[in-house]
Amino acid sequence: MDVRAEETTNHGQLDMAVLFNEKTCIFEFKVNELTDSSRALAQIKEKKYHEQYTGREIYLVGIEFSKEGRNITRFEWEKI
Repeated sequence: MDVRAEETTNHGQLDMAVLFNEKTCIFEFKVNELTDSSRALAQIKEKKYHEQYTGREIYLVGIEFSKEGRNITRFEWEKI
């Protein structure tokens, strides 16, 4: 596995990418109290973080946490 944290792209900085064989998982992490709800997956799409991995099987994963509850509050994924 090739794990890339805070990788810089021409559209910004993605939180984490994990490359394994011909698959790529792109992760975005958000803290609910610091941002709008359901922003993690949307940000990956808006910033087009996945474009540099064209030609691979790509999964987008958005994970949101509660600072107060100290737990995951939203988990979304999508294959593109």
